[in-house]
Amino acid sequence: MTSWLALHGLLAYFGFYQNLEAVPPRIFLAFAPTLLLIIALFATSSGRKWMNDLDLKTLTLLHGVRIPVEFVLYWLFLNKVVPELMTYEGRNFDILAGITAPFVYYFGFVKSKIGRKGILFWNIVCLLLLLNIIINAILSAPLPFQQFAFDQPNIAILYFPMVWLPALVVPIVLFSHLVAISRLVKESPKKF
Repeated sequence: MTSWLALHGLLAYFGFYQNLEAVPPRIFLAFAPTLLLIIALFATSSGRKWMNDLDLKTLTLLHGVRIPVEFVLYWLFLNKVVPELMTYEGRNFDILAGITAPFVYYFGFVKSKIGRKGILFWNIVCLLLLLNIIINAILSAPLPFQQFAFDQPNIAILYFPMVWLPALVVPIVLFSHLVAISRLVKESPKKF
């Protein structure tokens, strides 16, 4: 992960992602490999075995990272490098996943009050919140298919260190939901 962050940090620092004429858009190089890795993990038996050993409690608590990310997005909006729709004042309600993660952990795993179905439901809802901001972020970036925020596009992800959002932070959050959902669907209530 450190090498991956260093690579994309250097590419962003030296302006690699700022070339908006490249086809395909260079920013895809920040997240496409991680998406392919996630697919490979789900598609291979060794990947599935490794994912089955991941701790669901840790994967749940990991979503707390979404709180500072949302504050950073709001700060970026104030500095005119992301549109308002990418903030909690706009169309981004992803902060709710971060706020509720400790409660889901506590009432789901420590006190066993929510149960497997409740944790599964939370993961599905939070995955939808994540997909919402991903779609809005992509469609508000200054790319050939931009649909939103022409007056203040999402340019922050083209620069260091914000390129780390699509390169690592978002894929890890996505991965943690997909693993949790997969495991919660497959596991019997008694095993949970």
